[in-house]
Amino acid sequence: MARPKAGYRCSDGKQVPGVTTIIGRFKDSSALLYWAFEQGKSCERGEIAKLYDKRDEAADAGTLAHSMVEAHLDGLDPYAVCMDGQPDEIKRAARLGFENYLAWSTNNHLEVIHQEVPLVSETHRFGGCLDAIAIDANGNLCLLDWKTSNGVYADYILQLAAYKILWEENHPDAMITGGFHLSRFSKENADFTHHFWAELEDALRQFLLFRQAYDIDKILKKRVR
Repeated sequence: MARPKAGYRCSDGKQVPGVTTIIGRFKDSSALLYWAFEQGKSCERGEIAKLYDKRDEAADAGTLAHSMVEAHLDGLDPYAVCMDGQPDEIKRAARLGFENYLAWSTNNHLEVIHQEVPLVSETHRFGGCLDAIAIDANGNLCLLDWKTSNGVYADYILQLAAYKILWEENHPDAMITGGFHLSRFSKENADFTHHFWAELEDALRQFLLFRQAYDIDKILKKRVR
């Protein structure tokens, strides 16, 4: 998802937080603790020197498969633009993940009509960039999101719910009636999985509560400085 370099701003010119920033403020810390544990083991093995260092290695297969999807949607040859310099094993895994995605997309007759859509909610004062809007086989609009991760987390459906708010506020005559699709590639092997939700009302309510809590949290932090 491409975030505008200048961030998200409402019509009054004031900067507002993005969807992932809001959700991240109240995110379950278990994934972060696991990451820190894995980084610690990498330090012990001498692969990195400090906690926030990154290992010098090729892109994982899931990230490459994700990039191939984006290239395909942009009308480019994904095999030509994404494979240069990658190890053969990574290429094979990414190619299989991408082709599994293509088969799923074709079988479900999804036509992507908008992608990488940055939007701002004037009502709730936040911004976000939708991966894609598509039309399904029944002519309904649906939201699509792609992830590269080793699991599916509640944060993901909160994001989709927030994107629904953004889209429908800015396009009141084009409501999301076809549900929400999440396409995920596992990092190491680019295994492709698909999740679908017809509605996300609970996630929508929780995100709006998070949006309110985000502003309150900032006020409280100022009081304890």
